[in-house]
Amino acid sequence: MAYRDIMVYLDPTDGAQDRLRLAAAMAVDHGARLIGVDASSDAALVGAWANKARRIGLNFEAAVKAAGLAGHFVGAEAALALGGEYSHCVDLIIAPRPEGEARALIRPEIPDGVLVASGAPMLILPQDWPPAPVGQNIVIAWNASREATRAVHDAMPLLVKAKKVIIFTFSPRASALRTTSDMLADHLRRHGVEARISDWTDTGDISALEALFASLDTQDADLIVAGAFRHSRLFESLFGSVSVDLMNQPTAPILLSH
Repeated sequence: MAYRDIMVYLDPTDGAQDRLRLAAAMAVDHGARLIGVDASSDAALVGAWANKARRIGLNFEAAVKAAGLAGHFVGAEAALALGGEYSHCVDLIIAPRPEGEARALIRPEIPDGVLVASGAPMLILPQDWPPAPVGQNIVIAWNASREATRAVHDAMPLLVKAKKVIIFTFSPRASALRTTSDMLADHLRRHGVEARISDWTDTGDISALEALFASLDTQDADLIVAGAFRHSRLFESLFGSVSVDLMNQPTAPILLSH
């Protein structure tokens, strides 16, 4: 089980090179073709950022050649017309979560608009993500919803390679999700994935996201897998309405499925 087509959004920001390196490493690991899409906004193509924007395609081609990958690049002009079509024909999209100055340099539909429209899972990297391995220690944010189920299946190529997998639940009654968590763990075991359950009862003292990062079971997570609902600025996914906070947390990449 592997991703065979991986798409990465690129732009002139400093984080794009780290994103490209991760995408290339994942493509090598999965034997995938790598598709680079220039996500530069109109503002990025003029002024101080224009030189870096013009080099995006060259940087992509160099990375593909160095990694010995099959690759395809979609430039900024074509991306406006074709980027959406490519997003329907890939197994995984890697995208930034732009903030501050970067927000003006990246097309506004990235990441949330693309995630809603594409149907493909999206690995979203925080703006100031320090380059590091992704997918060795995975936390599944589990609430037994359709979206969470979709995310687990979309993440399976990563789950089967992970060193540690935690199923994290957050519910108002003790063990309210324990039965479905046990069933999920058993299902994952059928795929060769050994997962442990971290069951947190909501006492009203802290939020679901605070509980997730406070748990000793999940503090070393390098990837959070969660479902995404369909609202605008959408990510009301994890356990209801806390996924905006999940998107804004500064450390862990997240894999979302809609």
